[in-house]
Amino acid sequence: MFAPDSDRNLESLVVLIADSNPHSRRLLRMMLSTAGAKTQHEVADGVAALDAIHAINPDIMIMDWDLGGDLGGDLGGLNGPQLLQTVRSPERSPKANLPVIVMTDVCNHSRVDQAMRMGANELLVRPISPKMLRQRLLGIVYRPRPMVRVGEYYVPLPRKRTGREELVRALPPTFVVPEN
Repeated sequence: MFAPDSDRNLESLVVLIADSNPHSRRLLRMMLSTAGAKTQHEVADGVAALDAIHAINPDIMIMDWDLGGDLGGDLGGLNGPQLLQTVRSPERSPKANLPVIVMTDVCNHSRVDQAMRMGANELLVRPISPKMLRQRLLGIVYRPRPMVRVGEYYVPLPRKRTGREELVRALPPTFVVPEN
């Protein structure tokens, strides 16, 4: 993973952008440049995102929750939730512990809960400001959360560590949590 220097320079950070909207990708690239992240790669669909993870070994992926539309399959065969689930599976992804920032246009409890349960490290609700993006990047780089493997997937450990119950609540409902 990215090794930060003392002045919080994000210049050597390799960022993968996965968003089907070219305008959104362009705006995000400008904001990343403003934040200091100069090495950026962009893809427009879920399959291309998985290929890019293999090819470029990014430090962080920023993805649109609505990648490929609500039903998925129409752009690259994977929608945002399917991409996130695939990335978090070590059997299907070379970097199951890759930090992922999820962008969404919808801010409600169920969307936030679902994204976090599926393994998002951070969530950004549009409209996104350069300051918000930089804060999320710095949070991932300088205060990384440990990843834990639960069943077939990796998920970030919740920030507040109140014990096993907290971790179980943060996991996707389909995960089978092994007994002690």
